[in-house]
Amino acid sequence: MLSNMRRRGVALIAFFMAVVLVLAACGGGKSNNQDSGSTGTNSSAGSNSGNSNSGGGNAGSGSEGAGSDAGSAGDESYLAQALNGAFKGTVVTMYGPFVDADEMKFNESIKEFEEKTGIDIQYEGSKEFEATIGVRVNGGNAPDIADFPQPGLLKGFVKDGKVIDIRTFLSEDYLKQQYAQSWLDMATMPGPSGDVMAGIWARSSVKSLVWYNKKEFEAAGYKVPTTWDELIALTDQIAADGDPAWAIGIESGAATGWPATDWVEDIMLRTTSPENYDKWVNGELPFTDPIVKNAIEKMSEIWFNEDYVYGGRKSIVQTPFGDAVKVLFDNPPKAWLHRQAGFITSFFPEGLTPDDFDWFPFPSIDPQYGTPALISGDIYAMFNDRPEVRAVMEFFTTAESLKTWIQSGGVTAPMNGADPSWYANDAERKMAEFLQTASTIRFDGSDLMPGSVGAGTFWKGMTDYVSGTATLDQALETIQSGWNQ
Repeated sequence: MLSNMRRRGVALIAFFMAVVLVLAACGGGKSNNQDSGSTGTNSSAGSNSGNSNSGGGNAGSGSEGAGSDAGSAGDESYLAQALNGAFKGTVVTMYGPFVDADEMKFNESIKEFEEKTGIDIQYEGSKEFEATIGVRVNGGNAPDIADFPQPGLLKGFVKDGKVIDIRTFLSEDYLKQQYAQSWLDMATMPGPSGDVMAGIWARSSVKSLVWYNKKEFEAAGYKVPTTWDELIALTDQIAADGDPAWAIGIESGAATGWPATDWVEDIMLRTTSPENYDKWVNGELPFTDPIVKNAIEKMSEIWFNEDYVYGGRKSIVQTPFGDAVKVLFDNPPKAWLHRQAGFITSFFPEGLTPDDFDWFPFPSIDPQYGTPALISGDIYAMFNDRPEVRAVMEFFTTAESLKTWIQSGGVTAPMNGADPSWYANDAERKMAEFLQTASTIRFDGSDLMPGSVGAGTFWKGMTDYVSGTATLDQALETIQSGWNQ
């Protein structure tokens, strides 16, 4: 939320002046000099945005909008204009799944931008985001910007022409300066008239991580496993010492079940080829295939062993995902291992220092597939096209927009330009190194699947299976049915 304006120091003024100069030089927002033949677009909307300021923008072919004037003034990008006060007093609404600690971190990350530009970013977070965003968009009450942790859920809105193509106001050259090509590829989705750059990646997280209480782990004499067999041997050793090794929870409101899908994805990457993983994500390899069933059965070796899991199998569905990890840091620990993405540090108990925790990669299972890295990210999509919304979207393409969040821990920057010194500790800097050496890198599969599967039957089917209300075969049939919805 917008804080009261207060006197800024010389250092802050100098910083923003530098940002203005750099952005003007890069040409992030398209200027009149970048026009490749388009004529007479509205000053507040790109050429594809005929219904500017409405509940949904036109998601026409990106190639048509890529060369348009897109409403810039002179050589100044929209962000540069905002930093010069052009949009002071305007409001930009956002809706997404950030709540609790994440919502506070998000609000802190936009604080300086709001104070300098006078733009009020009004963020509304909800645990029911996935279930309600469609109601809002289709009901004509779309937020200006929405944060989608599941690109597959976004694809439906893009296909229906509800989302603004960001290439109507950000040049291809600028986007390539800000992101590696793989991120731009993942943001490109089919619209009603061709491919659309559906949004910008605002944060990312490495998922293939097993967290532990560093001091207690070392004091107990435990060793970091590098293979599945070593992981099971460690789990047995901890059980023999009188404790369950694993802390697991999958409760998450309307999104209950998603942590289970992450385990399946990590195991899929370690038990079959990257090509099969891609086929699975695209619906070409059904959930009922023995390859997928094998991955879930492998997961069940840990999840359904009462000696392995804190609280036993029955507790998994009932335990909030953010609370599960906390027992690792009880004195003494009630459990020892927790598989979760880098953002989980946001849910660690207060008072921990970087010396208190560490992680190791989710181990290799089949040696031929090595130790892959599963990643996720948040993509911000734009539904209403106004100059101040364009400025905010451009701000979110910069590493500076994520700086305070990186410093507080729990995220890695998908965009270029993040200073390694920003990362809160060695554990998070290590994540970047892991991505450099991983044998395979793939995006979270459920986040790429259509919303009816990735944010629907996959969550439900895994929850039913883990809770015992469905057999594995029944759960797989339920999950697969989502492809027909």
